[in-house]
Amino acid sequence: MTVEYSGKGDPARSLALLWRTGERASRKGKPELSVDRIVRAAIEVADAEGLQALSMRRVAERLGVGTMSLYTYVPGKPELFDVMLDTVYGETARPEDVPGGWRGRLEQIARENWALYLRHPWLLQVAASRPVLGPNVTAKYDYELRAVDGIGLTDLEMDSVITLITGFVHGAARGAVEAAQAESRTGMSDEQWWAAHAPFLSRIADPARFPVAARVGQSAGEALNAAYSPEHAFEFGLRRVLDGIETLVTRREHQT
Repeated sequence: MTVEYSGKGDPARSLALLWRTGERASRKGKPELSVDRIVRAAIEVADAEGLQALSMRRVAERLGVGTMSLYTYVPGKPELFDVMLDTVYGETARPEDVPGGWRGRLEQIARENWALYLRHPWLLQVAASRPVLGPNVTAKYDYELRAVDGIGLTDLEMDSVITLITGFVHGAARGAVEAAQAESRTGMSDEQWWAAHAPFLSRIADPARFPVAARVGQSAGEALNAAYSPEHAFEFGLRRVLDGIETLVTRREHQT
């Protein structure tokens, strides 16, 4: 999978575009265009065709304009990409009243991030080491931190808890997206794949030689009605991650 990095554009131009501090349409710009329209078109291209298809030319084609007309509003593809990221991160819901205390708040955050990745699978191709310093990303981070503010954790622990939750969701979502794309990418459904391999599997999967794998594999397959269930992996993993965070919170309570 190709990995794309944010923050490759000119810092001053990227930040001005992200925060719209210098948004002023040139007289040469087409009146039907705007930064928001260009960004939305770019997101639609990435959603439908993946990041590998994203280019200024492809975005211009989707808008029905000449490629050069985009540069009146957007310096280039790197800066456009940063604004795309900040825009989609602004989609997550941020309700103030979430039942279940800090655990309920973290669960809500996890589910919002899970849904975001499923809506925009190309986000899974973006390296997270250099965050976009835009208003939506900043607001999202602030909201997520407030889910665990005042429960006895240090600032570093608060940041680490959010990193743990979002990192888990990222991995789980990648498995879900890969599973969803498997049929279209390979031309074979899971049922067809297993039917093709079953005769050979029965020869090599000797229960006497691999007793635990045979027993557990059969039990999991019967329970999930599949060899792998992305939804089950997400639900099971999220509960275990929250259990671990609860252990940390309880330990901090006993130390105070």
